[in-house]
Amino acid sequence: MAVRIRLSRVGATKRPSYRVVAIDSRRPRDGRALEILGFYDPLTRPATVQIDAERFAAWVGKGASPSDTVAKLIKINGSSPSATAPAVESPAPKPKRSRKAVAKAAKVEDAPAAEDATEAAAAPAAEDASEAAAAPASEDAASPEPETAEATE
Repeated sequence: MAVRIRLSRVGATKRPSYRVVAIDSRRPRDGRALEILGFYDPLTRPATVQIDAERFAAWVGKGASPSDTVAKLIKINGSSPSATAPAVESPAPKPKRSRKAVAKAAKVEDAPAAEDATEAAAAPAAEDASEAAAAPASEDAASPEPETAEATE
């Protein structure tokens, strides 16, 4: 059971006030809560925030995670940040890459492989060329002998 510490709306139409509750994350916003931890009235100046710090710390200690709004209210309330620090921190989202960027990265990765293949194909051709260059030289070496033989005859 994943427990969240979040706000539950109470109050009249156009006159909202909220309870800070520990509730199962699968329950609806105003569903049955496990425990009421405090309240928040945004209509008063300044806004009224009252949260039982001991009960809040107990729920966080049990693994409950506060919502972003409740984490802000805790900071306003002046409760100990050490109880909220592990639960409030969330990993930074990874930036999404567009299809074009993914395709471009794939081309860049394939390009060195293609160059290696081209170099590998060019290397045997170069060896063949050097052998071909060496072969006529040996033929040239063989051909002067018969020419000299013809010339002497």
